[in-house]
Amino acid sequence: MSVERDQNVLVFAPIGRDGPATVELLRGSSLQAVNCRDLPELVSEIAAGAGAVFLAEEALFGKDTASLAQWIENQPPWSDLPFVVLTSHREQPAVMAWRRNIVALLRNVSLLERPVQPMTLTSAVQSALRARRRQYEIRALLAAREQTAQELEKLVVERTRALEEANEQLRLEMKERARVEETLRQAQKIEAIGQLTGGVAHDFNNLLMVISGGLDLLDRQTDPSRRRRLMDGMIQAAQRGASLTKQLLAFSRRQTLRPEPVDIATQIGGMRELLDRSLRGDVHVELDFPDQLWAVEVDPGELELVILNLAVNARDAMPNGGTITVRGENLPDLRDADIAGDYVRLSVIDTGVGMGPEILSRVFEPFFTTKDVGKGSGLGLAQVHGFATQSRGTVRIKSQVGHGTSIELYLPRSRNLASKQRHLIELNRMTRPKKDGQGQILLVEDDDEVAALVGEMLDQLGYQVTRAASAAAALGALADGRTVDLVFSDIMMPGGMNGVELAREIRKRRSDVPVVLTSGYAEAAIQEAEAAGIQILAKPYHLDELAAALSAAKPDGRSESGSKRLGSLLGS
Repeated sequence: MSVERDQNVLVFAPIGRDGPATVELLRGSSLQAVNCRDLPELVSEIAAGAGAVFLAEEALFGKDTASLAQWIENQPPWSDLPFVVLTSHREQPAVMAWRRNIVALLRNVSLLERPVQPMTLTSAVQSALRARRRQYEIRALLAAREQTAQELEKLVVERTRALEEANEQLRLEMKERARVEETLRQAQKIEAIGQLTGGVAHDFNNLLMVISGGLDLLDRQTDPSRRRRLMDGMIQAAQRGASLTKQLLAFSRRQTLRPEPVDIATQIGGMRELLDRSLRGDVHVELDFPDQLWAVEVDPGELELVILNLAVNARDAMPNGGTITVRGENLPDLRDADIAGDYVRLSVIDTGVGMGPEILSRVFEPFFTTKDVGKGSGLGLAQVHGFATQSRGTVRIKSQVGHGTSIELYLPRSRNLASKQRHLIELNRMTRPKKDGQGQILLVEDDDEVAALVGEMLDQLGYQVTRAASAAAALGALADGRTVDLVFSDIMMPGGMNGVELAREIRKRRSDVPVVLTSGYAEAAIQEAEAAGIQILAKPYHLDELAAALSAAKPDGRSESGSKRLGSLLGS
């Protein structure tokens, strides 16, 4: 349908001179008029485009108007083609009925009765064309709206696709950021262990000297008091070695943050020797904690790493020696722009060279460092900032050139009892088991010296001990029908089956026999055991801790003989 045809006035008056005369009259009024000779031509021209139709009613007498009626019925929603119909003055009932049918067929009709003045006819046609032009405006608006809707839909599709791509990119970036953060944490732990290596090696050699020398002298001493002093010294050396080992493993392990209630004074006090090993002899550490310092909700291993990082930084800022003060303060109902509530402020204060504003503005940026190449990665304070943020706290730094630096961690107070306090309470509640028949225990340990010592401890607790040197030997001992009330096994053993796999196999064969595992360090196996709900006793352990673990493994935690099932420990 062209724009030119849209303005055509179609004339259908095939009888006499009405058709040509009307075309001439309309053209004289500057209107585009087309004379149609029959009804099919009229319908064809209407379909091609028309502004209005002028027809004489007699042109439709006796004609099949189905095609015309179909076109009118199928007009688009915006269209209502105007018809100007020239009628006669005849009033016969049949003619009147037929005329009403024609008006109903054509719908938008203006009737002109003969004789009609040229001006009246022209005016009626022009009026019809104006109405048609308004329809065309509606058509244009509808077309524009449809185009806009299509463009909008296309835009929505494009934006949706772009948003999906952006979301996917964001997910990839978040995943990469998590990986980088884990890499940074691990790199910082490795750097921290590097700082510790020399001091820890020296310290362990001293501990081994105390133990080996004490054992050498023990057999040569007959004085009970001197033998007691030697024993006490060796016990203390072993405890110090165990403490240092646990801290090193906590630093080196790859682990997710596991916040728990932590007693800051106890936690940091326990790493005093670790701090001493990391610092020079001319650097003194002071711990300043009030008696009623609140517990905080943090990951204890990460807290120790933060304090170690800050202590090493403080050491490097005091080339001529000085004092590092680690201070804790309760801040009830703290309110500021970043945090609100009860917080503990943990400060690490040095008397070093301090920093100017230009350095202070960048200290928390990853890899930013003022140290010489090879002396630092620039990860320490970035790790401190990440730890404080992940712990729902914040960190602030105060420094002045020549007057030292204070780094303050604000950590949220925990209303729960700190884990070490709970442990002490549990130990105080323990009762030493009686030295009578505690039952038959199968000890699975490949190291002869460790097996001898643990066997002695179990005997001291009142157990009858059968030892197996491997998991296969333990399964054989269970299969030969002997009475076993509990299995106590190391995790790491030769022979292709570790302690966790042994515990699962025992559950299949003898579900009535509980199992307790022990390990010095076996990260993957420990995680596997924890996932299976199997109890683990960490090496080294004391007699009371061994007694408590074995007692808890028995049914209902009671010390009694007989083969019972421990479903909670084996995950059944």
